[in-house]
Amino acid sequence: MKRTFLFLCLAVSLEAAPPDSFFRALHAVESGGRIGAIKGDKGAALGPLQIHRAYWQDSGLKGSYSQCSELGYARAVVSAYMQRKAPLAWAAGDCRTLAMVHNGGPQALKAKGQKKTNLETYWKKIQKHL
Repeated sequence: MKRTFLFLCLAVSLEAAPPDSFFRALHAVESGGRIGAIKGDKGAALGPLQIHRAYWQDSGLKGSYSQCSELGYARAVVSAYMQRKAPLAWAAGDCRTLAMVHNGGPQALKAKGQKKTNLETYWKKIQKHL
């Protein structure tokens, strides 16, 4: 009985999502709210949420990388990626962890030194838009 209840709780919570303000904040910080085929990180990132090809591939979402230039598709990529790479943060709506994983990858919370400083700076930018 306890196992069934725990399973049901996890199944329901993993379908939760962060607030819409999280995506608006990502959009504002990553591209200044612009839309389209915006290239960043010296051409390595694409679209309004600045998604790298490996991030898109890791999301497991069907489609093509070029679709990351569309805001709706980019949001779907972030959603799929976070549900795979940071499912507990996704379920809890933990915007700090999700922002750090978006910017620094799945190991972002273990970062040290300058990378950790950069991630904290990134989080402060996101916070201003939440």
